[in-house]
Amino acid sequence: MKKIISIFICLSLIGVLSVSNSCKKDNKIKGCTDKDSKNYDATAQEDDGSCLFEGAVVFWYDQAASDGLIADGAISLTFYLSGEVIGSSATSVYWTAAPVCGDNGSITATEDLGKVKTHAYSLSVKDQTGFEYWNGIVNVDANTCLQFHLGWSARKKK
Repeated sequence: MKKIISIFICLSLIGVLSVSNSCKKDNKIKGCTDKDSKNYDATAQEDDGSCLFEGAVVFWYDQAASDGLIADGAISLTFYLSGEVIGSSATSVYWTAAPVCGDNGSITATEDLGKVKTHAYSLSVKDQTGFEYWNGIVNVDANTCLQFHLGWSARKKK
């Protein structure tokens, strides 16, 4: 009889432990765990899909491009990303080395990437008459500053 009571007590304890373990709540702190996001939560232990990203791009050209633009009659440039104006500049303004995003006088765009870490934007740079000097695709990555050099080759207006 003692053996039956011992087995019963043992089985009862196993049952209680199983029930109490299955009722435990997940106490992990949820949040954004991606360090590249703008809403990174260092205390989060489990990613909850809430990460949001942004990236930046700065456009620049050197003296050769400036000289070529001026010789071509261009006075000012307007910069577009996916059809939106992001800035304008006199063609006489140039850089001797790549500027940092946000530098005074730079053409910098900071883009909200939403929940993706990279996004492709169409680029267009036009002068005061609407003549397009540069176009193409710019990939903006999360938590970075892309320094996009606009190289020069003669582009005569017709």
